[in-house]
Amino acid sequence: MQSVARNLNETYEASPRSVAEGRSQLADFAAKVGATPSQIDAVRLAASEALTNSVLHAYRGGPGLIYVNAAVASGELWILISDDGCGLRPRADRPGLGLGLRLISEVSDDFAIVSRATGGTEVRIRFNLVTAEGRAPEAEHAERLGGSTGRRVGFSPSMSVA
Repeated sequence: MQSVARNLNETYEASPRSVAEGRSQLADFAAKVGATPSQIDAVRLAASEALTNSVLHAYRGGPGLIYVNAAVASGELWILISDDGCGLRPRADRPGLGLGLRLISEVSDDFAIVSRATGGTEVRIRFNLVTAEGRAPEAEHAERLGGSTGRRVGFSPSMSVA
């Protein structure tokens, strides 16, 4: 049986082309860890919105990096998208309507925006992974092996990505 990577860690330049690359890698990761087709579509949309916010707002047109971390813990897919930028603030030249954040809220099971201790912003997005039987893929896998699942060590949803 081939082992599936349980986390993804990538760093991208804060540029428009990074949005498509990050979205694609997150959707592929979601598929590999057992997300349903509709969840994969939701991951694509939420990732696009969060990555685009970093590209447009974090560095005010200057160079910078976007950090993408995704992991599965206790049947949940956590996606963290962060930057070292100036934070989310309304811009006079691009007021926006906040629709991207509303979309993330609607397609995910939970999300939060936090200021990073080192500066910048982190968007935390959570999806509950379930199988056709309504159970987390980890629980099903453990049952087949005769074991139990627990919290995976090494990833904390509240952990900041640097």
